[in-house]
Amino acid sequence: MDLDSLVGQALSNGASDLHLEAGLPPALRIRGSLRTAGEAVPGKLLLDWARQILGEDQWPQFLERRSFDLSKTIHGTRCRINILQTSRGVGFAIRLLASFQATIEKLNLHPDLKKLVAANHGLILLSGPTGCGKSSTLAALIQEINLTDTRHIVTIESPIEYTFRPRRAYIRQREVGRDTPSFEQALLDALREDPDVLMVGEMRDPETMRLTLGASETGHLVLATVHSSSCAEALQRIVSAFPAEIQAGVAAQVADALLAVISQRLRYRSDLNIRVPECEILMATHAVKNFIRNREYFKVASALETGAEHGMWTFQRYVKWLENRKSWQIPGQTPEPPDTDPAELETSATRPPVFPITPRRTGSGPTTASATSQRPAASGVQRIEIEPDDSEFGRILKRPGE
Repeated sequence: MDLDSLVGQALSNGASDLHLEAGLPPALRIRGSLRTAGEAVPGKLLLDWARQILGEDQWPQFLERRSFDLSKTIHGTRCRINILQTSRGVGFAIRLLASFQATIEKLNLHPDLKKLVAANHGLILLSGPTGCGKSSTLAALIQEINLTDTRHIVTIESPIEYTFRPRRAYIRQREVGRDTPSFEQALLDALREDPDVLMVGEMRDPETMRLTLGASETGHLVLATVHSSSCAEALQRIVSAFPAEIQAGVAAQVADALLAVISQRLRYRSDLNIRVPECEILMATHAVKNFIRNREYFKVASALETGAEHGMWTFQRYVKWLENRKSWQIPGQTPEPPDTDPAELETSATRPPVFPITPRRTGSGPTTASATSQRPAASGVQRIEIEPDDSEFGRILKRPGE
């Protein structure tokens, strides 16, 4: 018995999560339900796996905090892993991430979501309970920018779940605990890193929320997630996280910055043998902004009901759209395209890597001829590898807390 074979067993059963606990059999979450499989896992074996995965550098941090988050590729699948201390010993909670590149089409999301990331600044919130696919939808929105626009994207995640390869965008991914000590520090750093788009993996505390709102007001497009079951609850949760005496100011700040809220849940389709996302989409119209400023969240439901012409969707209307949908993307039925473009194969091995940055047209005027003439030809482009690797530079850096 090893961790690789257990992950492989989870994959073959179509599980989204794998839970390991000392003295208990492995538990698989399949279509939202837990099922046990196999024999009990000894606590000594789990302890050895944890120490092997964390390594001697990160092991003291686990002993201090009694938990650790990381991402790792196991059995050819990227996994989000939480190692935790329990009353029985060391346990694992492993989320098996999709093996394909997340896009709006492949996740069977409504194509209207593509319009949201066309904005240059503002706040887009993704909400939903744990395990509803928020991270996948967030990755699909980032990938949509990556495929269509030349923007500088900075992601702040804990841990990194989906790795992106730059297509048209220039992407930097930072993992909390490895590349930056906290969400707060990463957000402060990001404002000095000339980003066009910021992606915040999760807004967990008021300070992270404050900095995220501030970034969305300073000319950046910010995408973030929050745990809630509806759009109205997501807005209320952010404002109520702050002290009562400043909630009115925070509500006004949210109203000014907000572009849209997407609330998501998953439903299993037996006819397709997949789980399909169902969405509630709230657009920040003038009426919605006034409801937020006045903290009248109970009126958001009526705005959703009457806001179809503004691109809003209630869960009920979205379900009807899914029922009428004819074409579906089924994972594993369509082969993934190669990461390397044919033109790149002809690039000379001695040529230094050049990243194609094309000037963006803004309202200030047309692109100058001189700027356009400096753009490198597509045939001379080499891919930038985003996947972090273990380098000498990483070994000499002091880790947070040391």
